[in-house]
Amino acid sequence: MGANGNPPSLYLLLASAAVATLVVHLSFVPEHFPEDPLGSAPYLLVGWLTFAMAFYVAGRLLSSPGELPSMRAADIGVGLFLVSLILAGGLDALGFPPVAVLEAYVLPAVGIYAGLALVGWSIGQRTKAINRIAGGD
Repeated sequence: MGANGNPPSLYLLLASAAVATLVVHLSFVPEHFPEDPLGSAPYLLVGWLTFAMAFYVAGRLLSSPGELPSMRAADIGVGLFLVSLILAGGLDALGFPPVAVLEAYVLPAVGIYAGLALVGWSIGQRTKAINRIAGGD
């Protein structure tokens, strides 16, 4: 066990997820987005997954959940993520594609990442509480 009784593998997973998120978002996504939306989709999905995973691990490492924490933050995160995706799709459908008006997509992008962070953190917090109850932590 590492500091604070957390397994060292969690710290390795956090570092790996953070590095993978940075690599995908700084090298692969700019290469394809917004000129090739279909080509950028796999990179965005991998980037979103690693981003959510980083917050999942952070939730496990840094939270102090109560007996069994509410999943309300995850519900809000999923809602924010979906509304942001719909807003981005609506902008495109209304004739404002990312190629023409990239600035219009800032708000949906912030919503997507905030939603993913809430979902990851909430699930990590819940996992920590369940492991504590089960005697795993």
